[in-house]
Amino acid sequence: MKAVLCPQPGRLEIVDRAPLPAPPAGWVSVAVSHVGICGTDYHIFAGKHPFLEYPRVMGHEISATVIANGSGTVIAPGTPVVVNPYLSCGTCIACRRGKPNCCTAIKVLGVHTDGAFCEEILVPESNLYPAPDLTPEAAATVEFLAIGAHAVRRSTAAAGSRALIIGAGPIGLGTAIFSRIAGHAVTLMDTSRERLEFATDRLGFGPGIVADQNARQHVAERTDGDGFDVVFDATGYGGSMEAAFGHVAHGGTLVFVSVVKDDIRFSDPEFHKREMTLVGSRNATREDFDHVVSSIRSGQVPVGTLITHRTTIDAVVEDLPRWASEKSGLVKAIVRIAAA
Repeated sequence: MKAVLCPQPGRLEIVDRAPLPAPPAGWVSVAVSHVGICGTDYHIFAGKHPFLEYPRVMGHEISATVIANGSGTVIAPGTPVVVNPYLSCGTCIACRRGKPNCCTAIKVLGVHTDGAFCEEILVPESNLYPAPDLTPEAAATVEFLAIGAHAVRRSTAAAGSRALIIGAGPIGLGTAIFSRIAGHAVTLMDTSRERLEFATDRLGFGPGIVADQNARQHVAERTDGDGFDVVFDATGYGGSMEAAFGHVAHGGTLVFVSVVKDDIRFSDPEFHKREMTLVGSRNATREDFDHVVSSIRSGQVPVGTLITHRTTIDAVVEDLPRWASEKSGLVKAIVRIAAA
């Protein structure tokens, strides 16, 4: 069984692994079709992930087809599926509250345990969502889009709210798309004019705000001095997350979509005088995956535009290292694992 292994930072190699054992009770084996490359994968390759042990098979944005069932499972072999890569314990306080996305013992495929840069994997049946009417490529985008959909749902911002999405990478763009679907008036902010132009020219968003020394002034101009009703920070950069507090309207909400290892500092008087709501958003749940799938089906998500780069399981060992440093024009890269 062919797999792509990251044995240590800065190295990828194709390896031959033993065939999978028969799936245990409650699990199924799937043939991986396509996998999206996430920012996390680039961080793993670069040795920048703080909680990862090498060697690791990466890949957690997964489309696949069921090939074998463990006892107690009912999903039929041959079913095309989206894979939810968040393996939860089912018993902790978060799981008991219906929030397996922030399980206290969560394991994410491709991060805490080996993932889908591999021809076949084993997955709990509960983590498989049938997607017979999505293309395999589209199905491989569902997980990263669900991150943004979850953040928008966590915000509870009503239709008509003015929303600022900071960070126009894949997660930020996904958040912007689902903010727009929720009826928000969306503005994007990024340090990259190229990314802002992509959002405007290819995705139909209005002119963005360049995150420079004049950003706060531009926020005031766009909102008549009020600030935005809801702000989503998807940058993964502590300085941006701290600055985001200043872009929120009185009575508004700030959602941290990304996570950093840093301590985040803010002015308590500024926070309190706004009676601001601060929300953390982690991963996604079945509800978010379903929302993404239905939104793709209805044509509200321009998947074909978001996928800018493609490669194969054989070529990714050269392509991923190059894309880790050559970001121009890159939004989402998809790896075809299955044979053509």
